[in-house]
Amino acid sequence: MSILGRLLGRRSGREVAPVVDPACGDEGLRLMLAQAEAGDWPALRSGLAAVEDQTDLTWLLDRIAGTSRSEEWLAEAVADEPDSALPLLLSGARHVSWAWEARTRARAQYVSREQWQVFGERLEIAERQLFEVAEREPSWLAPWYFLQISGRGASLGPDVARYRFEAALRRVPDHLGSHQQRLQQLCAKWGGSHEEMHRFARTAMLSAPEGSPLGELVALACIEQWLDLDSGDDRAYIAGPATRERLHEAAERSVLHPAYGRPRGWQRAFNTFAMAFSIAGQPATAHQLFCQLGDTVTKSPWDYLDNSPAEAFATYRNAAARTAS
Repeated sequence: MSILGRLLGRRSGREVAPVVDPACGDEGLRLMLAQAEAGDWPALRSGLAAVEDQTDLTWLLDRIAGTSRSEEWLAEAVADEPDSALPLLLSGARHVSWAWEARTRARAQYVSREQWQVFGERLEIAERQLFEVAEREPSWLAPWYFLQISGRGASLGPDVARYRFEAALRRVPDHLGSHQQRLQQLCAKWGGSHEEMHRFARTAMLSAPEGSPLGELVALACIEQWLDLDSGDDRAYIAGPATRERLHEAAERSVLHPAYGRPRGWQRAFNTFAMAFSIAGQPATAHQLFCQLGDTVTKSPWDYLDNSPAEAFATYRNAAARTAS
């Protein structure tokens, strides 16, 4: 039975679930995803080249990189434009995403030798391409963001991980995505510890101005510890007063703060907090967040609960609405 099934004691087959929106309601990204799926590199390149903000560009590339079979036309784009860093950057990002597709999200002991081999080969290409982009365009954030993910997958060690995180922050100090990758690096499942992970999340949140998106890190850390605990201990932890206090403090400093500016992709943070408050037994606060989201479901973090993120989202949204009414 899925985590969602264990939590609720049954599956909610009667509810019609909303659909995961890979574009997070962003029409610009929606167009780019369609271009990527069609293999229309000239049109996609034009749109990406017009994005001046490094945070926005990295966010767009991170999502476009998941486009199935894009590595095929990207190889042609890289060959056709040997002096351009942009196709090389997207190709490197795609190889990171493609590597993780081969590995899957399974724990290491459940990954086959063949999967490990493909994973490593794709990460090797990604590392080479991303470092070349970093050398050509030293001010760009994106290669250092993706190098954090490839380095974790390749188990390059804590010193390399720290260097790449710091390199990303030298370019954009408050970059949420890089902080999220650093949090993953510090998780117990990647050789870190709950204490180190929570310390990093809280320090980052408190070091940022109120209204900063970095408050999401605290919610992510709570979810990660909950996932790592055995059945019974997980419920006691996530519903405990200390965890609830952490979550409320983080939400009030970020997504519920008047200064929160709703950056591109803000829906992911609202989904994260909505899930965290739901599993922590705080349906009233979860309901506030669900109301802001409408039907916009992000795959993460709901896929931790169920094979159908949209069904998990709908189940908890309905439960929170019933409590609030």
